[in-house]
Amino acid sequence: MDIALIGGHGKIALLAEPLLAQAGHTVHAVIRNPEQVAEVEATGAKAVVADIESLDAAGWDELLRGKDAVVWAAGAGGGDPQRTWAVDHDAAIASMDAAARVGADRYVMVSYFGASLDHGVPESEPFHAYAEAKARADAHLQDSQLDWTVLGPSGLTLEEPSGSIDLAASEGSTVARGNVARVIAAVLERPATAGKFLAFNDGEQEIGAALDAAR
Repeated sequence: MDIALIGGHGKIALLAEPLLAQAGHTVHAVIRNPEQVAEVEATGAKAVVADIESLDAAGWDELLRGKDAVVWAAGAGGGDPQRTWAVDHDAAIASMDAAARVGADRYVMVSYFGASLDHGVPESEPFHAYAEAKARADAHLQDSQLDWTVLGPSGLTLEEPSGSIDLAASEGSTVARGNVARVIAAVLERPATAGKFLAFNDGEQEIGAALDAAR
């Protein structure tokens, strides 16, 4: 597949890009900072420099035209609520609408464990803007005609990836970023994961087997 990976210099993205390239996919990794081109391209991806906060509809269409899949791994990283909303809500939704317009039908969203419109985070909490932005973007994706999969990893770590996860957990724990990268690669190989919100921790079941068993 020809994949647009939005947020191409993020920790998860830098782990996913070599997996996708090694699987034979063409990865166009979208980054904002041209100084990151060399690091991104060392993974086997092709760097595309674009500011997703300022792209208009035509710019998004140009970015995603000809792609078979979109992986959203971008995030404002919390902190500034205005930028969080601009990236995690506005830009995310703009990418979904563009993907639908240009026929990039497969869309994988990296969200978080517990993401929901009923997130319950008070407005007084710093996390509120992120929780609200992600929940609304996820809902927009789930209401679209795209072949979407939403990934809900729990607390992210830099542990060595085990290649095994727990998709049945009722509560979030932790998961290695390397395992999230492997899940991204695995769901792109599995059309049957479309239409699913997959929340997971590190666990005991091999990723491919866990995804194949997901209902």
